[in-house]
Amino acid sequence: MLSKSGLTRFLNRAQAAVGVVGVVDVLLADDATLKRLNRDFRGKNKSTDVLSFPSSTVDEGGDAAFAGDIAISLETAGRQADLFEHALRDEVRILLVHGLLHLSGMDHETDDGEMAVREGELRVALRLPVSLIERVMVGGKGRATGKGKGNRKRAPSGVITKEATTKAKVEARAGKKAAQKKVGK
Repeated sequence: MLSKSGLTRFLNRAQAAVGVVGVVDVLLADDATLKRLNRDFRGKNKSTDVLSFPSSTVDEGGDAAFAGDIAISLETAGRQADLFEHALRDEVRILLVHGLLHLSGMDHETDDGEMAVREGELRVALRLPVSLIERVMVGGKGRATGKGKGNRKRAPSGVITKEATTKAKVEARAGKKAAQKKVGK
C-alpha cells in the first residue's frame, strides 16, 4: 500500500543514503503526464517510469535549497511491480532511488556502469528487491566501491500527489532549467 507519509520517510532515508542535499519534490502521476514531460524535456514521445529534473538552486549559505523534482508514473510502476512480482510500494521506492541518483549527477547512459554499481549498493542498503538498472543489464554485476557522498545536512523532502498546481510547478522548474541550458547559463 502506498502512503504519502511512508513514501516521504523512505525518500528522506534514500536521499541521505545517496547524498542528495536539498528539497526533492516527487510527482506521482499517470502515463500521459510522463509521456508529455518526456516529450517536452527529453524529446522522446513515449511514456516512461521515472524522470528527474535536477536544480542548480543554491541558498545564500551555499547549501542546495532545492535539489530537484522526480516524476513517477504510477501506471507504469504498477505494471512493473506486477511483472517483477513485488509490491507497488517497492517499485515506487526503486524508481525514487533511481531518480535520486540522477539528481546527484549520475547518468547510466554515459558513466561506464558507475550508477549501476551505486544503485545495486543502495538496493541492498535500503532493502529493495531489485534495482532498475539491474533489471535491464545483460550480465554484469557491480562490486561495491565504497564511493558516496555520505550524510550531509539536508532540508526535508516531500511526496506530492498529482494536482494541477504541482504539475505546473514541476513543469516550470524543468522549463526554467531547459531554458537556462539553451542560453548557456
